[in-house]
Formats: sequence, C-alpha cells, structure tokens
Amino acid sequence: MRVFVLSTGRCGSTTFERACSHITNYTAGHETRRRFLFERRFEYADQHIESDNRLSWFLGGLARRFDDDDTFYVHLTRERNLVARSYARRFDGRFHSSIMRAFGQGIVVRKRWDPSQHVKVARFYVDTVTDNIREFLRHRTHTMDFPLERAKELFPVFWERIGAEGDLEAAMAEFDVRHNAERRPGASGRPPETVAGPADLG
Repeated sequence: MRVFVLSTGRCGSTTFERACSHITNYTAGHETRRRFLFERRFEYADQHIESDNRLSWFLGGLARRFDDDDTFYVHLTRERNLVARSYARRFDGRFHSSIMRAFGQGIVVRKRWDPSQHVKVARFYVDTVTDNIREFLRHRTHTMDFPLERAKELFPVFWERIGAEGDLEAAMAEFDVRHNAERRPGASGRPPETVAGPADLG
C-alpha cells in the first residue's frame, strides 16, 4: 500500500512525515519527488508514505497510476486563516519557489498584488486547493480527514488503518515539536533549491 498525504502546505505536513518516520513497515518522505517530471515524478515505492502539498496539483496522475484498492489518502488540514496568514508572509522574493507567488501571479494572472491583499489571495489559494482535494477524495475508497488540531486523537487511528508497526509513542511525540515553523528565509540551514538538470527531469 502507498499512502499519500494531501494538503495545502503550512499545516503540519513536515510534522506528519516525521511522525511516520517511526513506522518500521513503511518508508516515509516529505516532498521526495518534487524535482522530477513525467513518470519519475510518480516513482513512489510500495509501502511508502509521502507527504507533499504539491501533490494537490497532480491528483489525476496519482489516480491514473495507482490502484485505488491499494492506495490510502490522508487529507491533512489546519485552520484556514492560520494557513493563509502563514502563506501571505511568503509572497515576496525572499522565498525561492514560493507556491504563493506562483498561484497569485501565474494561476491568478496578476503582475503585482498590494501587500494589503496578500492574505485574501492566500485564502483563495487555501480554498482552491482544499476544494480540489475534497472533490478528488470523494471518488476514492480509502481516505481519512486529518485536522492538525486533532492530531493526538487521530494519529493512532491512522496508524491502525494502514496497519503500521513501530514506535507509536515516539511518533506521537513529534506532534509536540514545531517542525518547519515560520522563520526567515535561509534560517533553516537547508541549501537553496537548484534548477533541475537533465538527470533530474526523467
């Protein structure tokens, strides 16, 4: 079975993956295929849990490639306004590969937004992605809604539903840690994203 964690982003997707890293009969990753194109974008191994907010733009590809009877989808959410405010802070050029700028200037075609409108555009992004995920999951067999605010209650249910093995106590402890919290760009020590070369594109 493959498990895909769908979300808007900025709602605990890194934390969810860290919790899943304590599962011994699945691998777990966060945005592990984000650099690839075509078939390589979907090369997720069996018994793998993938948490990647960009999957909301590849739902048709997931449905076409993975058997519904052997795929489990989690819809990870967080209170709408908290997500929107977090994303509104990512409108400027300091954030490389900002999905907020891609949405606000490329999908909603507008060259420049006044900063006073950033939260409004971010809310539209959150609503759009949430609607896309909900409609997709309406037609899937194995799904689970997972509001981040109820993580301690719901993660053991998720654990049981996918037949997870490992250290549940350590997994639950990850929800007490702030992973990938809002910070200034570059503060994480993570290397900047690079442009994919020919070997990366598939």
